[in-house]
Order: sequence, then C-alpha cells, then structure tokens
Amino acid sequence: MNTLAYPLDPGAATLTGMLSHFTLLEPVFDAMPDVVFFIKDTQARYVLVNRTLASRCGYKDKEALLGKTAEDVFPRRFGRVYTAQDKAIVSVGNQLVDQLELHLYPGRQPGWCLTNKQPLRDPEGHIVGLAGISRDLKADEGGHPAYSRLATVVQYIQDNYVQPLNLKHLAAMADMSVAQLERYFHKVFHLTPRQVLLKTRLDAATALLVSHDKVTDVAALCGYTDHSAFTRQFKATVGITPTEYRMLLHGTARG
Repeated sequence: MNTLAYPLDPGAATLTGMLSHFTLLEPVFDAMPDVVFFIKDTQARYVLVNRTLASRCGYKDKEALLGKTAEDVFPRRFGRVYTAQDKAIVSVGNQLVDQLELHLYPGRQPGWCLTNKQPLRDPEGHIVGLAGISRDLKADEGGHPAYSRLATVVQYIQDNYVQPLNLKHLAAMADMSVAQLERYFHKVFHLTPRQVLLKTRLDAATALLVSHDKVTDVAALCGYTDHSAFTRQFKATVGITPTEYRMLLHGTARG
C-alpha cells in the first residue's frame, strides 16, 4: 500500500489497518466501470479510490486524489455538497443509503446513480473514516414476471408526475399490496416508486431549465407547489440549485 504523503487525523492507525484489507480488493474495484468506490478519513479526505472515480474527476493517476476532498477534485458547486455530506456522516455517524443523485459526467452528460456511505469505526466504536460507493443505475430487469404490470405503473407515474404519489392507488393498478409493489419496484427498476417519481420530476426539470422559463414556473410544471421545496430537493439530488444548474448548462457559472 502506498504511504500517504499527508498527516492523518486521530484514529489513523486503525484506518491504516483497515486500508491494508481494502487495498487487497483494489483490482476488483478498479474493474467496475459503473461503480465509484472510495475511503475517506475523518477530514473527508480520500485515502483510497478506484480507477472509475479518478477518471470521472479527470485524473489519470489514482494517487493524485489522495489527501484531497471532494471539494478539491469536483467542480466546487458539486464538491462542496459532497464534502459537507461526508463531514455530517463522520460527525453524526449516520448511514447514507441509496441516495438518488444526478451526476454530471465528462462532457456535461447527466447520469443517475445510487450512493451509499458508511462510517468506519474502531473497536471502541469511534468513527475513523467512511467508506462509500456510488452505482450507476442499471438497466431494467425486463425479464421479471411482474415487469409488464410494473411498467404500466411507471408509465402512469411518468404521465402524471405533477400529481402527488398515491402508493395504494399504484399498488391497486398492479394488483399488488403496497409492500409487494415497493419490493418488486426495487428488484426490477432498482428504485422505489418514490425515487421513480423524483427521477421523473427532475428529468423534466433539467430539460425545462434549458429554456428561459422562470424557475418558479419550472417548479410548478414539475409538480412542486412550493418553490423552496423544489430548490431544496433539486440541490439535495443534483448537488446545485436549479439556477446554478441552468448557469452551468449555459457555461456562465464559475466554480
């Protein structure tokens, strides 16, 4: 394992010990082009990354990321959100589970992924860092026996995304219980019904933001009666506000 060229924080010995195990799996993580993997210390600095993450940040050498935070390697408008998220996980100790996020890949191409982050603890329970993985959304499992019924529900959501989500109504459409609907949605589409609605609304929003419609109008057209709620949800999922996203698309924002 490479010797890190910057000082680690308290708990470094335990984290270094963990890294010796994770490093054995580096070839596996590097072989996953649709998965970003990383380990960070309690200061939210990268101590281990895979090749996919380095490539998406514009680095040929993985070691170039070590000692840096997300804010250092991503455009600032995205990186500051990720770093704040990391520090909150280290501080509070909560997990981040299947957070639906819209990333901008090289060439400003948007792509959806599910992000998970887990605090790393020493034997006494003290947090010494965090591990994270971000998976590109996979293709639908079209061969599943319930696919056609679920596809009808997805089409309904996409046609009526301005309306609030009514799980009982959607379950009845598929002739399932709510629990079955949610379980099969995750199996077939790798998303919950609520995440499908969120994705549909934000897909519509990112398309509408290319135009010159007011952000308040975009919010209403995407099913948000509260403009501030739309902005909060958009920023939590995309990493920047709708206004910043529009500026980014038109090349007028500066990081």
